[in-house]
Amino acid sequence: MAEMVTKEKNKLSFKEHVAAAFTKENIAKVIFIIFAAFSILAVFAIIIFMLAESIPAFREIGIIDFLFGSVWNPSSDSYGIFPMILTSLVLTVLSVVIGSVLAVFTAIFIVFYCPKKLKKIYTQMVNLLAGIPSIVYAYFGFEMIKPIIEDLSGRTFGYGILLSTIILSIMILPTIASITKNSLENVPAQYYEGSLALGNTKNQTVFKVMVPAAKNGILAAIILGIGRAVGETMAVQFLLGGSVVYPTDFIISISSLTSKIAQEFGESSGLQRQALIAIGFVLLVIILIINLALWLVKRNNAIAGNSVFTRKIKESDIEHTAPNYKRTGTLQDALRIVSYVIACLVAVALLSIVVYVLVKGLPEITVDNLFGRSTNSNPTLAPAFVTTLYIIVISLVIALPLGIGAAIYLNEYSKRGSKFVNTLRLFIDTLAGVPSILFGLFGYIFFAKMFGGACILAGALTIVLMILPTIIRSTEQSLSEVPDSMREASYALGAGKLRTIFRVVLPQALPGIITAIILSIGRIVGESAALIYTAGSNFLMPNGVLDSGSTFAVFMFQLQSEGLDTKYLAYAAGAVLIIIVLLLNILIMVLENYFKNKAANKKGAIRRFVDKLRKKEVKDAQN
Repeated sequence: MAEMVTKEKNKLSFKEHVAAAFTKENIAKVIFIIFAAFSILAVFAIIIFMLAESIPAFREIGIIDFLFGSVWNPSSDSYGIFPMILTSLVLTVLSVVIGSVLAVFTAIFIVFYCPKKLKKIYTQMVNLLAGIPSIVYAYFGFEMIKPIIEDLSGRTFGYGILLSTIILSIMILPTIASITKNSLENVPAQYYEGSLALGNTKNQTVFKVMVPAAKNGILAAIILGIGRAVGETMAVQFLLGGSVVYPTDFIISISSLTSKIAQEFGESSGLQRQALIAIGFVLLVIILIINLALWLVKRNNAIAGNSVFTRKIKESDIEHTAPNYKRTGTLQDALRIVSYVIACLVAVALLSIVVYVLVKGLPEITVDNLFGRSTNSNPTLAPAFVTTLYIIVISLVIALPLGIGAAIYLNEYSKRGSKFVNTLRLFIDTLAGVPSILFGLFGYIFFAKMFGGACILAGALTIVLMILPTIIRSTEQSLSEVPDSMREASYALGAGKLRTIFRVVLPQALPGIITAIILSIGRIVGESAALIYTAGSNFLMPNGVLDSGSTFAVFMFQLQSEGLDTKYLAYAAGAVLIIIVLLLNILIMVLENYFKNKAANKKGAIRRFVDKLRKKEVKDAQN
């Protein structure tokens, strides 16, 4: 009898253990972990599928011949990519050097010299540069910069490294400038004040103290710029020319790794297609190396500072004479002028691109061009509206839960500094750094083949992988800004962790989530390289998500590639893209101001309530 009672107790104990293990809290935590681990799965899937599709080409051509061969001739099955590797290297180095100089001085101007009334406007202008689609830059370079190069050089064509470097430098500028700006603003204020107290001028303080103190952040920004330059596809595909030769001249028709994929993949088959995918795998390896370097820089990013402010004072240092900074400073004064000049050039570049596209495109925005019936011989923008809307809705419906769930795990459940969390962050950053054309190749290999060909659904699923890191980062940042006191108050009232997250924390993080949605929409609207081979390039109205279709950016690419732009429809599409990007930037600015004012009003109400209580306590004490 006693044994039966013991067994019954053990059974109940087991049931209780099972019930305790499968609580809502534990189930939710497991789901959040799975959502966070999706980024690891995505990166491994891209690597594995790209490698699997590349192996036949490596086996047939030979890895050495493929990497170091100099002839690319599909008709004779000759596939050597060494000239393209050199071209990509030269183009990246030149554009990053020029773009970094422009970006760093632009960031210095914004943080230290820009008038307060213009700071918000100028910052939004730089953000607008980041939002302009690659295809718009390509059109601007092709129509505006290329003729200037031809006139100045006396040549009949202006394709090549010079033209691509100019445009690519402008394209990577906002990425480097934004991160550099954040790094400069994160340098402790004591550095600035202490430098001035030692007798430095403002210019000396900026260039001899603040900039060196932010060097790690600036280096991280430049590495990100390298990744953007290496992976850029659509702009360089239009501007390089297309010939596979060594980069012996700045004005010569030439090909990079990404431009060759975009140029030939659509009409390729057999070994040629496998060789193009192998180019993508080589590019992926380069990007992974760049991201690893970025991760190492971030990991070793110590507290900002320089030798004056961070080194420990030794006994022998006490007798050293302090440097007289007032005797110098001419160089810093000149650098200040340079920052003003570069800031003006950046503003002129932005206005030139926007005005050029709007002047060309606005007259072509007619009711018939926007909403008329579209055919292959007489296309309109109506299918682009529908296709773009389909992809936005489908990708956000899938990516938002994944991204928000991953951010909740990283901020609310994970242990700080754990190896798993560090691995997650590395893979999220890696996914964010994968070029669009590689997402396109993976989407073609995996999603398009799954659905029997390019279709809107395949394009949307590919876009999910692209916008996921943006949603995770923005949401996690917003969650981290929610005060811990709000969580503690919720727990004190008896709410569990899950209830606290959904009822207290997430509503407070709503501004970051909305910003992530807007940024993702901007990325989708301007994307072309990832959608050409996944969503398709059809000018006809899609009847459903399993039909192919063209977004605005793909529409522009197809018109230019096939020589169908008889009515300047590409410029109409470009003008629509510019207007959408402008509206999205304005919306972000308005929402940021709204939530800031709302938060300020809340703080003010709390402060007034506390003051009222204190006055009442004082009055009661007096009575």
